[in-house]
Amino acid sequence: MKYKKSYLILLAGLYMSSSFANVIVDTKGVDNEKYDADMYECQQLSHQVQSSDVEDTGRAVVGSTARVAALGAAGTAIAGGHGSEGAKIGAGVGFVSGLLHHRAEVNYSNQKYATDVDQVMNTCMVGRGYKVLN
Repeated sequence: MKYKKSYLILLAGLYMSSSFANVIVDTKGVDNEKYDADMYECQQLSHQVQSSDVEDTGRAVVGSTARVAALGAAGTAIAGGHGSEGAKIGAGVGFVSGLLHHRAEVNYSNQKYATDVDQVMNTCMVGRGYKVLN
């Protein structure tokens, strides 16, 4: 029975350390069972962090494409050319612009979410009396 309990604690510790490798705690003189329980509870609290929803890729691309296509058509018509050619070029530029903008928003959202999760973990562990090193 003792072997089974130790094995489960080891597996739980490995799972938690792989899930939250960004939290480094000085465990010198710390009761391992209490540490594992506290880490698990802090991990559960960190799951309450809400990730911000990033606008759907399709909407971002369509909106950007339409805006830049309209600008391209207007610019070409003002310059004396055919507005449809400017619209085609503008649509292509808008499509690429929309994709790049969406990707940047997703990256920012993911980084902010990870930072918020780490902050909750750090604050929780410090609040329980542990020395968090990062």
